[in-house]
Amino acid sequence: MTYRQFIRFPLLALAILGLLAGLWSGLLRLGWELPRSNLDLAMVHGPLMVCGFLGTLITLERAVALGRRWTYLVPLVTAAGTCVLLAGVPDTFAPQAITLGSAGLLAMFALLIRAQPALFTVTMGIGALAWLMGNALWLSGWPVYEVASWWMGFLVLTVAGERLELSRFTQRSWASESVFLIIIVMLFAGLTAGGFGTDDGARLTGFSLVLLAAWLLRYDIARRTVRQSGLTRYVAVCLLSGYVWLGLGGGLALVTGRAVVGLYYDSVLHAVFVGFVFAMIFGHAPIILPAVVGAVVRFGPAFYAPLTLLHASLLMRVAGDLGGLATCRLWGGLLNVTAILLFFANTARAVLQARTAAPNVPIARSSMTNQFAIKTTGGM
Repeated sequence: MTYRQFIRFPLLALAILGLLAGLWSGLLRLGWELPRSNLDLAMVHGPLMVCGFLGTLITLERAVALGRRWTYLVPLVTAAGTCVLLAGVPDTFAPQAITLGSAGLLAMFALLIRAQPALFTVTMGIGALAWLMGNALWLSGWPVYEVASWWMGFLVLTVAGERLELSRFTQRSWASESVFLIIIVMLFAGLTAGGFGTDDGARLTGFSLVLLAAWLLRYDIARRTVRQSGLTRYVAVCLLSGYVWLGLGGGLALVTGRAVVGLYYDSVLHAVFVGFVFAMIFGHAPIILPAVVGAVVRFGPAFYAPLTLLHASLLMRVAGDLGGLATCRLWGGLLNVTAILLFFANTARAVLQARTAAPNVPIARSSMTNQFAIKTTGGM
């Protein structure tokens, strides 16, 4: 085992720690009576989920892809910021560390764009820039609800860029790529105009998300692979269902306009962050794990259970938000968390089963393409 392989395990563990703390803090924000620490976790729910969990995970995956020693410092710095968040240190070290980590991710994408100048690498680079912008605003004192749209842009653009790369295997016209570029420009313009913090920014951002969801549903290779079977179909179902939530979240933002607090804000953000982002995670964790840590995942129909619960519970939560039904919202949020925990428990079980699986059992291996298009060459 090389030092690169060795360092991935603690970094992945810290990302998962950020996830668990973020889920706990989310339940506290919803109003569930849970044990509390001296740190008010409810106030750092967003940073823990986006920066602590997803930021560390994405930067780790990119470091694995590039295979250069210095790139592992990026998820290390981000993970350090997560630990400081959890420690409750009363200073700005956490946003400083996470902002530095996002600058490191942007530097990594600059290398990728230089090596392979293409629309998909530029799109992911713009996503990294959006994360850096949001973190810089957070560092300068902006409240989390004012920068959440930048963080959302980071995740949406990262996934969109990767899906654009993989959709190269479908026949796509110059006009379709031009439309994609226009949508990305519109999305970034909406974020720059204030995101969800202003009426114009929210409506432009929402309209861009609707268009992007429609583009992905039309051109993503998942439209073809959903007709296959096993893991390939499961991944496609996750992707297509996630695009529906992306469109719904954008549609809500387009209709409601400015939303930085309250139930509309909750429904817009969680339609994207839970419905879209976690559908992507559910679909590609069986492939991310082999690529990052070398674990083999045995796929089975049980993977559909947490996915179904995720979507059903999110419908309950959004209905509670829009209808002012507190109980519906409360239980929908709890079942969101349950679905995520069930998914990771099922994945752990699948890893253990794969160790004794027969040769003819379908498993996900590191040679497959993952959500963030990790290349298993160089530095592995």
